[in-house]
Amino acid sequence: MIPIDRTLLKEFALFATMDTKELDDILYGATGRLLGRNEVVFKQGDTARSFYILLHGRLKVSQVTADGQQIIVRIINPGDLFGIAKALKRDSYPGTAKTVSESLIVCWPTALWDQLMEEHPTLAANAMQAVGARLQEAHTRIREMATEEVERRVAHTILRLVRQSGKRVEQGVSIDFPVTRKDIAEMAGTTLHTVSRILSAWESAELVQGGRKKLLVREPHRLLLVADGIVEGYL
Repeated sequence: MIPIDRTLLKEFALFATMDTKELDDILYGATGRLLGRNEVVFKQGDTARSFYILLHGRLKVSQVTADGQQIIVRIINPGDLFGIAKALKRDSYPGTAKTVSESLIVCWPTALWDQLMEEHPTLAANAMQAVGARLQEAHTRIREMATEEVERRVAHTILRLVRQSGKRVEQGVSIDFPVTRKDIAEMAGTTLHTVSRILSAWESAELVQGGRKKLLVREPHRLLLVADGIVEGYL
């Protein structure tokens, strides 16, 4: 466990408008944890004893479906609340959260959730906005799965990563954490073989540039045309 500097929280929209006293009140009972790469924070089905915010690094949340298929349901970015089973009226975690890079998290006992939401209306409002955004993203992904061809789904998946975790570089936009083709396949609801075929074609067309656990989007505007079904990625 490590101490948490309240100024770290002020960097994120969830806490930006709070004064020193309110931040100190919120951090009372919280603990900090520094995690290495590929560490599991909680597993699907575990009793939800804590909830968290990510201060640094990246995590992925995956689920195993009833037929045994593993899918990545979301990427946790700095400033995101996660493990908020209480807000979803659940007693257990619906997925497994695992780090993809060294990460710093703050955790609170789930038993404090109702008290914190009641005593800090700004936090409660921001938390509900986060839950709403998460549900909207889930609905969007369900619609994509049901109505779009696989190339468009892969394009939408990568564009979400660009929006959430993209870093502008000279050659385009780099996904700012290790991401594999298997990760993209799980997020897009398709197979590793299909994603490999699509990305290889996009690389030949200089739309993206891959690497071991790296992805550079050379032309995000063109990828958006692919996602919208206006052009195909290999053109």
